[in-house]
Amino acid sequence: MGLSLSNIFWLGTKELRSFFSDAVLLGLVIYAFSLAVYVQAHSNAQEVHNASIGVVDQDNSYLSRQMISSFLPPYFKKPVAVSYSDVDHLLDVAAYTFIIIIPPHFETDVLGGRAPEIQLNIDATAMVQAGLGSGYIEQILSAEIQKYVNRNEGTYLSRSQNVTTTPVTLSVRVMYNPNINTAWFTSVMGIVNNVTMLAIILAGAAVVREREHGTMDHLLVMPVTPFEIAMSKIWANGLVITLAVALSLEIIVKWILHIPVIGSVPLFIAGAATYLFFSTSVGIFLATIARTMPQLGLLYILVAFPMNILSGSNTPLESMPYLMRTIMQFSPSTHFVSFAQSILFRGAGFSVVWRDYLYVAFTGGLFLFLALLRFRTSAAQSS
Repeated sequence: MGLSLSNIFWLGTKELRSFFSDAVLLGLVIYAFSLAVYVQAHSNAQEVHNASIGVVDQDNSYLSRQMISSFLPPYFKKPVAVSYSDVDHLLDVAAYTFIIIIPPHFETDVLGGRAPEIQLNIDATAMVQAGLGSGYIEQILSAEIQKYVNRNEGTYLSRSQNVTTTPVTLSVRVMYNPNINTAWFTSVMGIVNNVTMLAIILAGAAVVREREHGTMDHLLVMPVTPFEIAMSKIWANGLVITLAVALSLEIIVKWILHIPVIGSVPLFIAGAATYLFFSTSVGIFLATIARTMPQLGLLYILVAFPMNILSGSNTPLESMPYLMRTIMQFSPSTHFVSFAQSILFRGAGFSVVWRDYLYVAFTGGLFLFLALLRFRTSAAQSS
């Protein structure tokens, strides 16, 4: 037992020296957990930000000017007056995302108790901003009109009895991420996705590199078992990625992006280490099938991409078809995303996420067993 642990340790240190001497892999890890996380947090924003807006004010009244001045940064750029005849052309050339047309006599119709309409023209090719921005604009205009109506209530109420009050008021309070900032979500999920990517690539590349350099034959004739070889690669590569995850959370997420993490970071790191046992085992298993690095890259695309895309880190599982949701419940990446969100976003403890930990560890053991079977088969074929 002691000899086996010693072999695993020293083989792992050899793996670490090999990793740190490979500038490409080292640079990939640094990039994936630093610049890639930062870029993903700022380039994949789902909220309305600096949306361009044009206005055709055919009323030119106090109310219309108040409505126009209510569009403020950072949601909208300063509204720009445009001509009615230029509306179609400006939308065609994507000069504005939104163009509002306020009809003549709008203020008079409001005070008269009539129901005038405001036309909102949207460039829907900017899908996210178009969908969310139209709702924002409706709320802003409705609030300004209601404020104006309440201020002039005594002058028009005798002529109009159309003002109604809502018997129930919905008050929404967001517990985490109160401003619903996309970067708070995408930065953490970027780290989660990169764990899967790098674990499979590093562990798989370690095995393929041994085979391509001819050192695998040296290992097989040494008094070490396939289990010791595989475990040395798992702990060495898992340690590198675990440290990278911890540094990325502290430096990129907390210090640079100023995103709070309300849950237990050590509990998340422990879960990430458990998931790394699974993903590195998958990488070794794929490396026993692939004979070269290009083949490993193709297998990675077939395995890792669906795991990341369908895990719930990009699209909620509830938005997927029922069959797809059911299938993805068997994927450890889904459980990884689940307990990562539970811990970091909702402050869950071990009593909430232990089932996910257990399932990920069990699946990791299964793939390690399959990898060892393939390892023996590959060794027999090479001999």
